[in-house]
Amino acid sequence: MKLAISAPRGKMGKLVTREALKRSGDFEIVGGIGPKGRDYIGCDMSIAAKTDFVGANTYDDVEKVVAMSDGVVDFSTTEGAMEVARACVKYRKPLMLGTTGFTEEQMAELEECAKTIPILIAHNTSKAVNLVYEIARMLTESIGDESDIEIIEMHDSKKLDAPSGTSKELGEIIAGVRGEKLADVADYGRKGRGLRKKDHIGYHSVRAGDISSTHTLLFGMEGERIEITHRSYDFGTFAKGALDGILFLQGKEPRVYAYKEVLGL
Repeated sequence: MKLAISAPRGKMGKLVTREALKRSGDFEIVGGIGPKGRDYIGCDMSIAAKTDFVGANTYDDVEKVVAMSDGVVDFSTTEGAMEVARACVKYRKPLMLGTTGFTEEQMAELEECAKTIPILIAHNTSKAVNLVYEIARMLTESIGDESDIEIIEMHDSKKLDAPSGTSKELGEIIAGVRGEKLADVADYGRKGRGLRKKDHIGYHSVRAGDISSTHTLLFGMEGERIEITHRSYDFGTFAKGALDGILFLQGKEPRVYAYKEVLGL
C-alpha cells in the first residue's frame, strides 16, 4: 500500500512513520504532510520523523501527497485533518483519522466526506482500549442504573484537548446504552457544595509532565465499586493499530467506520 502520513514531526506521526518502515511488506511511504514554513519541508521524512532514511519527502502541498497515495493516516490538528479529509474526498482516498477534538460542525463535515470515501475515526487505536469500550457497554447494561459513573483520564501536559477523545467515546457509549445524549449528562469537574447529580457521568482530566495515556472507568455502588483502568506504556501500540486501520479500509464502502470493526467486535 502506498501510504501518506500527516504530521510526521508530531508524536504519533513519528511513530507511525517508524512502524510503517518496519512493515515494508505492507507499506511504501510516498510522502509526509507538514505545515507551510517548516524547515523540513522538501526534505526526506527522516528529518521530520527523526528516524532512519525513508526515501520520501515531507511536503506542504496536501493534495500532492494525497494524490500519490492509496490512503492517509492523520494524527495532526483538527484544522489540518479537515484539509486532509477534503483532499481525500477529491482524490477518493481512504482516511484513518486519529486526530481528536473536532467541533460538532467539523464532525458533520467529516460525516459528509464519508459519503464519498471510507473514513475510520478512531479516538484510540489500541486493541485493549477498544475492549474496554465493550466492557463499558456490558457494565452499563448490567449495573448502569444502580451506579455512579466517573471517568478519570490522565495525559501529558502538552495534550491540547480535554477531556480526551477516548474518555468522550467512553461517555458516549455509556449514555447511548442508557438512551441519553452525553452532552445532557456529563459533568466536567466539580467545585463548591451540592450533591452529585444522579445518573450523570463525572469527568476529571489530569494534565501533567509526560504522563502516558491513562483512563479509569469507575462504577460506584453501595458497598462496592468496579474500576477498569487502561494504561499505555508505549505509544507504538497506537501507531501499529493505526496502520492496521488504514489497511482495513482498503476496498471498503464509503462511510464512517469505528475501530471495533477493525477488530471484528
